[in-house]
Order: sequence, then structure tokens, then C-alpha cells
Amino acid sequence: MLVFPSLFFTSEDPTAALLSSFAVFGVAFIARPVGSVLFGHFGDRIGRKGTLVGSLLTMGIATVLIGCLPTAQVPGWELWAPLLLVAMRFCQGLGLGGEWSGAALLATENAPAGKRAIYGTFPQLVAPIGFIVANVLFLVLSLSMSAEQFASWGWRLPFLLSAVLIVVGLYVRLTLVETPAFQKVVDDGEVAKLPVARVFQTNWRQIVLGTFIMLATYVLFYLMTAFTLTYGTTAATQDAARAAAEKAGKTFDPAGFVPGRGYTRNDFLIMLIVGVVFFGVFTLVSGPLAERFGRRKTLIGVTLGIIAFGLLFVPLFAGGPVGTMGLLIVGFTLMGLTFGPMGAELPELFPTNVRYTGSAVAYNLSSVLGAAVAPTIAVWLWTIGGGSTVWVGAYLSAAGALTLLALLLSPETKDADYTGAGS
Repeated sequence: MLVFPSLFFTSEDPTAALLSSFAVFGVAFIARPVGSVLFGHFGDRIGRKGTLVGSLLTMGIATVLIGCLPTAQVPGWELWAPLLLVAMRFCQGLGLGGEWSGAALLATENAPAGKRAIYGTFPQLVAPIGFIVANVLFLVLSLSMSAEQFASWGWRLPFLLSAVLIVVGLYVRLTLVETPAFQKVVDDGEVAKLPVARVFQTNWRQIVLGTFIMLATYVLFYLMTAFTLTYGTTAATQDAARAAAEKAGKTFDPAGFVPGRGYTRNDFLIMLIVGVVFFGVFTLVSGPLAERFGRRKTLIGVTLGIIAFGLLFVPLFAGGPVGTMGLLIVGFTLMGLTFGPMGAELPELFPTNVRYTGSAVAYNLSSVLGAAVAPTIAVWLWTIGGGSTVWVGAYLSAAGALTLLALLLSPETKDADYTGAGS
């Protein structure tokens, strides 16, 4: 995300280029509900395994192709480069729309009794592990080549190397067997003819609740990753911003300057990677907690923590490197504790014959309301705040309040019938 504004958008205004880059970032999330309906249909009709293979290939091929795109700096590609980037991001979102639910169902529908929340944390680990691997690679490339080399071709390597992960993922999925819960639906003749129509007819309330239960998780994650990286690496003074613009051969516009924290890209990436380690650890911790105390109580407690955390954005960021590191550790700890139980919480809201579609639609509608717009809204709030993050923190707290309301209105799903096909 840090390199896209300069590679694919030609605006002289860095804030405008950044917002354009975040808009492209959001396109994938707009595509995700479409993918959830498409892949959810096949996941509930023909099975979890084959559908997961299709979603992986859709997402993976698009990711590799991003690494092959010409940039807007290439003559004749000023228009086509960003348009192709948008198209690839849309395909990524389409595949990802069916990816999460399929992985969560394979884990939880194969889990022993009383361990669904624990098994459900395993697919959730993809997020922190993927973030760490991608950013360590990004950091290594940044340290091993000049800024010119990285902007010329180095940024492509993470996208191209993702082909290795696609091959590994494809091999793993082709060796899996169908889940017992789905096989029971097939054997009982309870397969839904049109899952999306069935789920909206009989389980629309669960979709609404699931969408808002997931909202604070999405807003928190993309504030902690996309926004903090932007805010943390933006120059803290006009003199520093002017010097950076001159070094890059660009015109500095003092009227458009919004102060950040002034960390170097590599320093902030290191802090982010440390924070994400806490994300991964507490994702695993959350599973046993959700089994012992229930999904609802666990998530209510964590959501109250997220609401309080939004009020700490300004004092923690103002506390120098120690305060910033503290903000990242606390934020990513909360992220792990709220994200981990979702692998069981959302699927448990739905009967087996519409579970893939229902959980996917709820998860990905929430991505539109939360993840797709969170970085853009945060940058806008930071801008109108004159460089302060007070409104960004308030935005997170507001999202947490909506999630808290949804949790208070939802049932405990720990002991839900996980093999029934519904009425």
C-alpha cells in the first residue's frame, strides 16, 4: 500500500494519491459479498472442498498478475495501469469472498465436540502469519536494494512469490475430504436448491447480527495495519515533508500537508511485525477462552476493551516510540482475542445447508462496512483533525459500540446444533 500511490497514481498531491490508493484497496472488499454469494452457492450445493479450490485459484492468480502489471509511469499506461490494478483487486476480493468461510467450515465441521472454537482459530492464523511473512519480505527487500530499485521492480517480488503459496495451498486442499456435517446434509436430501435465497428467507436476522458482530474486528484490523502505517510514516513537520518531496522530485504543497509521526518505513514495519506476533499468539489464546466462557461472553469482554482502546489513540501515539509500540501491542492483542472466536461464532449462527453462504455473506458484508472504508475514513478524520488521531479513535469506539449491541442481541452459540439442516 505504501508504494501504490507513487506507482499507479500520478497526482501531485500525496494525500489525493493516497486516498486513490485506498479506494483501490477498497475495491476488493466491494467484490467480496459477490464472491460470498457465488462461492457460497457452490459450497452449500457441491461441498466445501471443491469450492475452496476454486476460491484459492481465483484469488491467487489475481495476486500473481498484480506483480506483472505495468505502472502508470510507463508511457501509454497512465490510464490502463490503475484500471488493471482495480480489476485484479476485484478478482482478489471475489476469491476471498468464498475463502474464509470454506476454511472455517472445514476446521469447525471436522472438530471434536467441545473444541469447535479451538479448531476455528487455526484458519484465523492465516491473517497474522500472512501479514508477518509479507512484511518481513517487504522489509528485507527494502533493506537489500535502493529506493529506486524497489520502486522499479522490487515491489513485484512479493506478488510473484505468492505463486509458491498457491501451489502449496492447492496441494493441501486437494488432499482433504468432505466434512461429515455436509455429507449428512447430502445423505438426508437436505441440500438447499438456492442457498442465497434460502438463507435470506430463513436466516436474515443472523446475517444482520453476524455482519455487525464482525464490524469492530474489521475496523480495528485495518486501522492497526493500513492506517497506522500511513500515519506513522508521514513526515511530522513541513520541513521534513518538503525535504522528502524534493528528494523524490515532486512539488511540495504546504496547504495539503497533514502531520504524522515521522517514523521511517522500515522502523515502523518492524514495530508492526512485533505487534502482529501478539495478534497471532492471542488468536490461539482466544479459542480456549471461547470454549470455557462461551463465544458471546468472550467477545463482549473484548469488545468493551476495543471501545476503551479507541480513547487511547492520541496519548499512546503521542508517547514516542514506546507509546507507539504500546499502542500496536494492545491493539493487536485485542485483534487476536476478537478475531479468533469468529471462526466458530459466525458459522454457528447458521444451519448446515446454508452455513457456507450465510457465514460468508455476513463476514463479507461486514468487510464492506468496516474494512473497505476504514482506512479512507481514518485518513479523512486525521486530515480534518489537523493531524490529530482523536477522531480516528472515536471512529473505532463507535464501531465497537455497534458490535457490542449486536452481541447483546445475539444468542450464545457454543452448544448450537452443528449438524442440523434447519427448517
